[in-house]
Amino acid sequence: MTATTTTAPPSSGRTEAQEIHFKSDRNAKLRMYFGLAAIIIWGLAPFYWMVVTAFRDVGYTFDSTPWPTHVTLDNFRTAFSTARGNHFGDALVHSIIIGIITTIVAMLVGVFASYALARLQFPGKYAVLGVILGASMFPGVALVSPLFQMFSNWGWLTGANYQALIIPNISFALPLTIYTLTAFLAEMPWELEESARIDGCTPGQAFRKIMLPLAAPGLFTTAILAFIASWNEFLLAAQFSTPQTQTVTVAIAQFTGAQPRQEPYTAVMAAGTIVTVPLIIMVLIFQRAIVSGLTAGGVKG
Repeated sequence: MTATTTTAPPSSGRTEAQEIHFKSDRNAKLRMYFGLAAIIIWGLAPFYWMVVTAFRDVGYTFDSTPWPTHVTLDNFRTAFSTARGNHFGDALVHSIIIGIITTIVAMLVGVFASYALARLQFPGKYAVLGVILGASMFPGVALVSPLFQMFSNWGWLTGANYQALIIPNISFALPLTIYTLTAFLAEMPWELEESARIDGCTPGQAFRKIMLPLAAPGLFTTAILAFIASWNEFLLAAQFSTPQTQTVTVAIAQFTGAQPRQEPYTAVMAAGTIVTVPLIIMVLIFQRAIVSGLTAGGVKG
């Protein structure tokens, strides 16, 4: 007699095909997690090294130790010190003022323009959207010379003339705002607005009471993008800012060291770390508003 051998099923109770599928799925997830980890490390590594260098003693600037060593707060004091002609503290205030005004104006104009483009049908609608998208792609360096000449003739390049920085920033933030909000508003359920109109709301009331609460996530996200774009702008700010309107990007680029031709790397890294704080605070503040906007206008049971 010949003995017959049988293959025992997997201890988990799965069949052989299920076991193969399970292993394949597990390997796919492991590859996905590995890829995500690699992307996160690749993206956060420069920021991490900036923070490590910001807290490192100036005598160990080029120390390659991958974790914080010789920790000190002197670099942050140096960044805010005006003894060497640096005015980083004032530049922070200037950037906040310019960023807030730019964001408010861009959102006020952008929300109505995007609502009209998403809601109304009129000849040349998509041509208008194309022009707006094209304006956002226009190179900023091509605008430096004509804007410099125009602002110089108007006397905006002396003193505390914030409009020389705010108006160009709006011209770049507004196309982004309109295009982003138009795509967001076009996906919203317009039946809710029509129901509000049937219930007696005027078009303005329906827009204010129904559509705006539902659009809160898109509005806050777009506002954050507009503020970040204004906060990080350097090209035009380097040309049009004055000591009374200097932004943080220009102030950091003009940091001076204790010796001639010395680059204050640690102070620059400390300033770069400080510059990220308002953005983090802004996102944390708006996070609750974004989440609440997701549930605004919900159906009552």
